[in-house]
Amino acid sequence: MSSVIQEHPPRQDRCTTPDGLGIAVYDFGGRGTDMLLVHATGFCAEVLSPLAANLGDCYHCWGLDLRAHGQSDRPVDGDFAWSGFCIDVLAAIDHLGLRQPAAFGHSCGGAAVLLAEEARPGTFSTLYCFEPVVFPEGPDGVTAALAVDNPLSAGARRRRETFPSAEDAFLNFSSKPPFGDLDPDALRSYVEAGFELVPAAAGGDGRSIRLLCRREDEAEIYAHGASHGAFGHLREIACPVALACGERTDAFGPSFIRADAAELPHATVEVIPGVGHFGPMQQPAVVAAWLLRARDTLGGTPPS
Repeated sequence: MSSVIQEHPPRQDRCTTPDGLGIAVYDFGGRGTDMLLVHATGFCAEVLSPLAANLGDCYHCWGLDLRAHGQSDRPVDGDFAWSGFCIDVLAAIDHLGLRQPAAFGHSCGGAAVLLAEEARPGTFSTLYCFEPVVFPEGPDGVTAALAVDNPLSAGARRRRETFPSAEDAFLNFSSKPPFGDLDPDALRSYVEAGFELVPAAAGGDGRSIRLLCRREDEAEIYAHGASHGAFGHLREIACPVALACGERTDAFGPSFIRADAAELPHATVEVIPGVGHFGPMQQPAVVAAWLLRARDTLGGTPPS
């Protein structure tokens, strides 16, 4: 690999949330209905560039880096309650002037768009959620237990944060799962947009890079993933919602998304063959095809 620089990066802008954080927003282009794309925990908007490219004939795609991801600010108080991601989504929509766009959310991003629609009904025309992190309500103590002893948090704290160069990072990730299963363009976007050069003051040499989403922040995000309360308000979502999971997922499989769908007034469910939890980044063309079929089934066009 000679370079991981994107040839045509999306146009970037910036907005400020009501709680004072700077949020990076992106214009991926395309034509047709506006659609906001929201990434998963630990990633950034630009990993969804290949998905946006596959949707460009039918949708004008936009994106954002959630707080503490990509080029967006991290909360200085270290508060990673997922209500903050809802705030980020609504701030991006307001800044971009989008009027009842569609939205696609992956994992944490799926929960974020559901929370945004619950907080401000009528925000979206249609929602497409790939394995949203929305836990069915369970016995007392389950949420507290996940906050204290969350295996994803433990894994995040062990994550490697720095690499000698972008090329080294790309080769490292591409050599093993789950990143090795990603579409090469999605992986290049992650390495290019999800890392920053290490400054000389921190021991950098002009080539070494480190994660923008710090591993301690990612761990805290996972710790709050079961306590945002979106499941209890799904019945209040009036717009059509399409839910999907990967056939090979090890995360939020059919039982999870069917439990969510049962709470929604207007929902469809699909298990997508050949992909896992990272499906939107593994097979963006396949996930885009599902989304377009779901659009035809659900309708949900914005008002004229």
